[in-house]
Amino acid sequence: MYGSLTCGTRMSLLLGVVAVLVGATAYGEYAAGTVGWVLVMELVLGAVGIGVLPWLFRRPVRTALALAALAAVAPTATPVATIGTLTVSRVCRLPVAIGVAAAGTAAHAVRGLWLPMAGLSYGWWLVLVVVAHAALVAIGALSQTRAALIDSLRERAERAEAEQGRRVAEARAAERAAIAREMHDVLAHRLSLVATYAGAIEYRPDLPPEKLATAAGVVRGGVHQALDELRDVITLLNEDTSAADSPLPALDDLPELVEESRAIGTPVDVRDTRPEAELPGPTGRTAYRVLQEALTNARKHAPGQAVTVTLDGTPGGRLLIEVCNPLPPAPAPAVVPGAGSGLVGLTERVRLAGGRLDHRATAREFRLSAWLPWPA
Repeated sequence: MYGSLTCGTRMSLLLGVVAVLVGATAYGEYAAGTVGWVLVMELVLGAVGIGVLPWLFRRPVRTALALAALAAVAPTATPVATIGTLTVSRVCRLPVAIGVAAAGTAAHAVRGLWLPMAGLSYGWWLVLVVVAHAALVAIGALSQTRAALIDSLRERAERAEAEQGRRVAEARAAERAAIAREMHDVLAHRLSLVATYAGAIEYRPDLPPEKLATAAGVVRGGVHQALDELRDVITLLNEDTSAADSPLPALDDLPELVEESRAIGTPVDVRDTRPEAELPGPTGRTAYRVLQEALTNARKHAPGQAVTVTLDGTPGGRLLIEVCNPLPPAPAPAVVPGAGSGLVGLTERVRLAGGRLDHRATAREFRLSAWLPWPA
């Protein structure tokens, strides 16, 4: 409730409490027999202390020393001098707070000499003064430490929140990058098939009607499949669903991939010497994408050239993949225009899977080699 008050309201409340304490001290002095000009002086100095108190929050050290000087003359200045020492201990460094407390102790020691407290020896008075000011410094230092700890925790919480936001953004970016890779792999493969058949229709209008109909059917079916696959990717983006949750092809789907290439006139020879053992899902999917990208590139850049696919490896070791195709006598125009980033993304995909991918072109052939870890 106190923390919800405005600064002006808190100051008014503090001045009211201090005025009550000063009045109670003056009444105690009057009850102890202090009368005349001495009582008037104490009342005046107490009022001066109350008037000076607001300056304590602008210039804490100077104001606290001034209040300590007043306390050396009048007991009614002790409440405001106490608040001054406590405030300095809360907002200043410990050596400064100790210096102000020492000044307050000296002021009260001086007052005890010329205005002793009835029923209390001067020695015990000094003990009480020292203990009180030490307690004020300790309370102020503890409050300062607590405030610093709260600020540190708040800063850490803000940093943690910012870090969490950054991690969420990075996770979303990584997920969208994964979906983009899936879109590239799927659509590039599918559209290369469509473009090949469309090219046959365009450049060979003299084909028999049944072959033209077959090619047109393949184009139509390929476009529908591409649209379906694109719709699946867009659904993932709209529903903010992980790409890993959607059904993805694996290396077991290689025969279908090979048949699609053979159907459009790309001879594919598969040499699979792997043992009969199941590949883990992520490894199988990555291997499938490697072969899919390799066959797509072969159709785009070396149409009609034979492709050799070699698979080898053992569980507990590595899965080895090699795809090789001769280069055409003259560079062939790509049947599907692309950004040229397929192999770059594929290399990153293989690296994230713990493997490595290399590709090189010689004067006669293009060779793609990759290995992936094959857990036992």
